[in-house]
Amino acid sequence: MNKRTKWSAQLFAVLLCALALKRYYSTASVDELGWILGPTTWLTQLLSGRTFSFESHAGYMSSDHAFLIAASCAGVNFLITSFLLLALKQLWNQRWGSFSWRFIPIAALSAYVSTLIANTVRICIALELQQHPVNIGGLSGNQIHRLEGIVVYFGFLVFLFLVTEKPRADLNALIKLSIFPLVIYYVTTLGIPLANGSFHRPDFWEHALFVLVVPLLVMIPLLAWRVLMNWRMVSHSAAACGPTK
Repeated sequence: MNKRTKWSAQLFAVLLCALALKRYYSTASVDELGWILGPTTWLTQLLSGRTFSFESHAGYMSSDHAFLIAASCAGVNFLITSFLLLALKQLWNQRWGSFSWRFIPIAALSAYVSTLIANTVRICIALELQQHPVNIGGLSGNQIHRLEGIVVYFGFLVFLFLVTEKPRADLNALIKLSIFPLVIYYVTTLGIPLANGSFHRPDFWEHALFVLVVPLLVMIPLLAWRVLMNWRMVSHSAAACGPTK
């Protein structure tokens, strides 16, 4: 198998894995999502101090029956998005070479761990917002919940991208590369639902507006953080070299 054929086969395998997981999640019950809801709930209990118990066909219910971690809270869509981000980035970086197939399970495991962390943070924030409601520009409770989910998930996605990307002193190159997670996020959160006919739902276009605008605002502080890290690395490297003669 030549390099181009192998690369194409790996790309096909990555996309097939993502589509298979999406298909599975579209029909999975909460009882079938214990592999991700269980660890997420355990971490949520650890961080929030709240206790949850599993109720078949419903999800993990808090002890005060005020909060339910249901199938929609599994974060599988974020798992798919982060897996595609890591795997496709690897394929793009190695598009002229050849590398082992093990990058696929490595990307899957990394995406799974990232999903558990991101999902736990999102649920813990939701628990706090439930106990201490906030008013943001007149947004309703559902809109604030949607805003919080987008900020957490996309923020973690960009952070995951930046920490796995090689440091670059070229700011323009870094900004161009950072478009990659934005494209992946838009495709998985808007492109796939549109292809499935979700545009017929009355609430889809409001959701789409949030998805389009909020990630652009999230990118600004994350890019500023990475630029600062790059600047510090370049400064330390220059200092280590000492003055030129």
